Amino acid sequence: MPSIVAKLGAVLVAGALIATAAIPAYASMAPTEVARPQAAQVQTMNLVSTVAVSAPTRDGYAVTKPRLAIAIRAASAAVVNRYTGIAPPAQSYSGAALIAYAAQFVGVVPYGSGNSPTTSFSCDGYTQYVFAGFGISLPRGADHQARLGVRISQAEAVAGDFVYWPGQHIGIYDGAGGMYNSPTWGRYVEHVNKLWGSPLFVRLTL
Repeated sequence: MPSIVAKLGAVLVAGALIATAAIPAYASMAPTEVARPQAAQVQTMNLVSTVAVSAPTRDGYAVTKPRLAIAIRAASAAVVNRYTGIAPPAQSYSGAALIAYAAQFVGVVPYGSGNSPTTSFSCDGYTQYVFAGFGISLPRGADHQARLGVRISQAEAVAGDFVYWPGQHIGIYDGAGGMYNSPTWGRYVEHVNKLWGSPLFVRLTL
């Protein structure tokens, strides 16, 4: 009898050991240790935050669609030539006739390096083309054109004289304090009512 009881006790002990070994490891953890999936979520959020911070920026704004941004900037900077044909100048030259002819290009021809309404006008290309309409041949270059005339005061200047900034720019005086000119990149030939800085006034002596 004692041997049977001893054997039964040994079997029970062995069974308890097997059952204990079969229990999953996470069953023995404290409840606070089961929150590992939440820790993984926090890790993912940190990764996304890092990517957002390291994204390239331009002028303080995140560049999320660089190709689209480039296309928008290109479209806004483009200047389209609206030239469809200009009426020929008057048969005889006068300051008023020159201004009337020059005015036809306002808002029509964009600024560029050219000297034709079918392409573009630089400041000197514009004056060269307008004067050529009256048979007056001018070289390219603001300084070269200004050298063909004599300097006068603004009080003496009349429509058709040059308004000239040495080494920089040239336009056609309107006789009323403004001028016609091809200004700069991204703009068209324009008429301005007020002059800036201290320009010189030149009258051609051809």
